[in-house]
Amino acid sequence: MRKLATIRKINNLLPIEGADRIMAAVIDGWTVVVKKNEFEVGDLCVYFEIDSFLPDGNPAWQHLVEKHPRIFEGNRGHCLRTVRLRGQISQGFAASVITEYPNGLPFGSGVITNTLGDEKFINEGDDVSDFLGIVKYEPPIPTQLGGQVRGNFPSFIPKTDQDRCQNLIGKIFHENIDAWYEVSMKMDGSSFTAFYNNDHDGVCGRNWELDVNEENKTNSMVRMYVDSKLQAALCKLRLNIAVQGELQGTGIQGNKEGFKSHKLAIFDIYDIDNGYYLTPIERLEIVDRLWKLDVNKEMVVHVPVLHMNVSLQELKITDMNLLLEFAKGPSINAAMREGVVFKRIDGKFSFKVINNDWLLKNE
Repeated sequence: MRKLATIRKINNLLPIEGADRIMAAVIDGWTVVVKKNEFEVGDLCVYFEIDSFLPDGNPAWQHLVEKHPRIFEGNRGHCLRTVRLRGQISQGFAASVITEYPNGLPFGSGVITNTLGDEKFINEGDDVSDFLGIVKYEPPIPTQLGGQVRGNFPSFIPKTDQDRCQNLIGKIFHENIDAWYEVSMKMDGSSFTAFYNNDHDGVCGRNWELDVNEENKTNSMVRMYVDSKLQAALCKLRLNIAVQGELQGTGIQGNKEGFKSHKLAIFDIYDIDNGYYLTPIERLEIVDRLWKLDVNKEMVVHVPVLHMNVSLQELKITDMNLLLEFAKGPSINAAMREGVVFKRIDGKFSFKVINNDWLLKNE
């Protein structure tokens, strides 16, 4: 599950050309604009990732709510997005942590306060999203993706949400420095999961399983599941798996690729029995088997693979800046792609790299 608000350390502070009152704070792989003299290198802070919804009422971020208020699920607050301030890209928000307290605190700890005035002792690395009431902002569901819900998203399948590279510097550039990857294009659409599990099959959006019935005949996910013959193929294959991808096309996320019909781009297949994602090679083999079982190749595709069995060294990527630069490039039909996804060949480690230019344009 994504950790939206965590206790982290200020790794560096950099000047911003032409700016006297703000600086760029480096927090792991993220860069966020902060007030000058608000932090020193080594200070703890509460770091809020982009997509965080900051609820109304906390003095630490109330100025953001007042400046750009938004209503989400009936609550007033502020949604953090990628922005450019005085030419500097800023992603997220950093709030101060009280480190000087009457009773004294151990090194690397502090105190934070929530909207209700409750205090919490914290340490570096703590996830404080729930304590501060931080949730992920989700855009409104398009009408054609709404429908009759069968139940919650199945507990035996992980939701589709790759971790961002900015949170994984150590794992990418140290633990996996010699790793070999599949690199695929990140497609912008709506999360889609279809599964077969012990004679039960179904289709899901990001958070719900949908009924496959007459009432949902106009739902784009149900239509893709049935009309592409993916449902029939999964039932013939009889493997306990979940097929996950991005549903794209008219009425979905602005249809940035300009598709004239709906398409499903598969990017993962999960082995339900053994509890792991298939390797890239195994996934491609299953997709090929589904096509041979008459799944419509025009409707159901595999995400474009840019590189297979490639290392960071071969791509000349040695740091976070080069990794973020690598994410840029054209998409299928669009001039700008959302980003790329790296998946280790053994299927046990992966991360996404979002194109910052795309974020600035589309958020």
